[in-house]
This record gives sequence, structure tokens and C-alpha cells, in this order.
Amino acid sequence: MRKPYALLLTFLTLLSLPLGLLGPLASPARAADNGSWSVNPLSTAVAERPYFYVSADPGQTIEDTVVVTNKTDAPLTFRLYAADAYNTERDGGFAVRTAGERMRGVGAWAKPAKDRVTVPGRGTATVPFTIRVPEDAEPGDHPGAIVALDERVDKGGAGVALGVRRAVGARVYLQVGGPTLPALTVEDVRVEQSRPLVPGFGDSEATISYTLRNTGNVTLNPKVELKASGLFGRTLLSRDLTRIPSELLPGQRVQLSEPWHGAPQLDWGKVTLTASARETRESASAGFFALPWSAALLLGAAMGAGTVLLLRRRRARRSDGTRPAEADPGTKARAATRV
Repeated sequence: MRKPYALLLTFLTLLSLPLGLLGPLASPARAADNGSWSVNPLSTAVAERPYFYVSADPGQTIEDTVVVTNKTDAPLTFRLYAADAYNTERDGGFAVRTAGERMRGVGAWAKPAKDRVTVPGRGTATVPFTIRVPEDAEPGDHPGAIVALDERVDKGGAGVALGVRRAVGARVYLQVGGPTLPALTVEDVRVEQSRPLVPGFGDSEATISYTLRNTGNVTLNPKVELKASGLFGRTLLSRDLTRIPSELLPGQRVQLSEPWHGAPQLDWGKVTLTASARETRESASAGFFALPWSAALLLGAAMGAGTVLLLRRRRARRSDGTRPAEADPGTKARAATRV
């Protein structure tokens, strides 16, 4: 009997230009596309749009149109809904929430004119949608997407007990008017080391892990600089990191790591990570102590031997029967008469 299918929802969205780059497009706009269907904003007479960029004040209503294109020969039926966006914890990628999750931004404020739409083979469907920004909406960026979900479960090949529901979403970058606060922090910096047993024989590796968090209300394009210093302030490592999210969304945090090949085998120092983006710059550090395993074992053995020797000496002093000399009786008498 085949096991129940686990439903996985994958969102294939277009990697658009970073928020704030509002000049002419360097290349033709493309729709969010998975090969079978695509979702994109309705093109204007001026240019195609790779994503929705919307500015609105609290209480304002915005109307726009999304186009769903069926690239297969057979008709396809999709569920349409709006969703909030977030950064994945693993690599900081842009992702959107599933229909059953709680929405607080675009996912709660945007509504397509149709919940479901059937698109003929090699055809398109144009669906208006409305974004109603609440009066009490917080200022800043509220990223999301308009999603077209194929609710059929792709069962895969024979004997595969895993089902997949596929979806494609057109990104929505909504900015609510009001004060903006760019801010980010670097947290939980840690250094994990892997050292050879004998110094000079084998490679020494380290992994520097940290959390990058957007504590402001605007999307950031962060840069992270890594520096490591050893004993007496010697510079051991200095580099700009590349494995960081291109867009760090407001309120999001991502857990990242950076390998350090050729880390010192015998040293004492610290690593410092400095994150900067759009009028904000923050740093955090963590110390490290590199000691080869053989040296650590010798040091531990020496400390253990010293402890045993000290205990033996104390026991010898207690067992020799000597006591401190008693004070002179006359001295005791004089001490007793003092007032």
C-alpha cells in the first residue's frame, strides 16, 4: 500500500532587480516561470515589468493586473492568492508563504478578482487584483507575491511516495509611506574548528557561523566583511563575503556560515563580522583559541600530573604529626587582660 503523500509547495519566483533600482532595465523583463506556466504583471505601453512595485499611503487602495500564461497544450486550472514574502533561514532566498499560513502584509491586503482561473492551452488569463492598505499599516516595505498554484498533486514516478504541488508567484514590492528605518544586526557569531592531531600534518579548517538580521522596516542589500586577527593583533584573514542574501527583507533573519580554509593551528585571537547596508553598519565578534589536539593532550596531562603532585604534598604534611607551636602562657595572660 502506498504511503500518504507529503504535500510540498515550491515557489519559483523571478529574481528581480533589488528594491530601489528604479532606472531603465538592463535586460528585457522576464516573467516568473517554471516552464509550464508563468505569472507576471500586465505590461504597460512604456515597458514590461518583471515585478510589481507599489507605493501607497495607509488607507489607500491600489489596483493592478496579473497575467497567467499557460505554456502547455492542455488547459490548466490555478488557485490564485496573495502571499507574504520571507527569507529562507538556510540561504536567505526569497520565498512566499503557503495559502494556509497567517498573512500580515501583502498576503492579507491583496485580493485577486478570482480565486481560481482556468487557462486554455497556449493561452493567457488576465486577472485584476486590489491592494487595500489598512489605516494602521506600518510604514516601510511589505514584500509579497501574487501566486498561481496548481492544486493537482504531481505523484512522480511509480513507487514514489512523495507528492508535489507546484506554484509560481509574481513578486510584489509594496512600500507604505511614512518614516523609514534601515537597520541590521550581526548576532550569534561562533567559530568551530577542525584541527589535525599533530601540528603541521594535515589541514586546519574552521567554520564561522553567524546570524544576519534586518531589524528595520526597509529591504536591505547587505554587504558583510570578515576579519580575523591573531595574537598581538596580527591579521589572519580579511575578505568580503559573497554567500549572503541579495535582499534581506524587513524583520527577517538568516543563519549563515563561512568556511575558513587554512585556519591557524596554534593561535589565540578573534573574528569580527561587519555588516553594512544603506546608512547602517554593525559589527560583532567572537574569540577563538586554536590548539592542536596533541598539544591539548600534553597540556591536560601536565595539569593532571601537577594536581596529583599537589594533593600528595598536602596529604604528606597532614600525616607527619606536627602541630603549630603553642603560644607562650604569659602571652595568653596578657592578651586576656586587654580591654
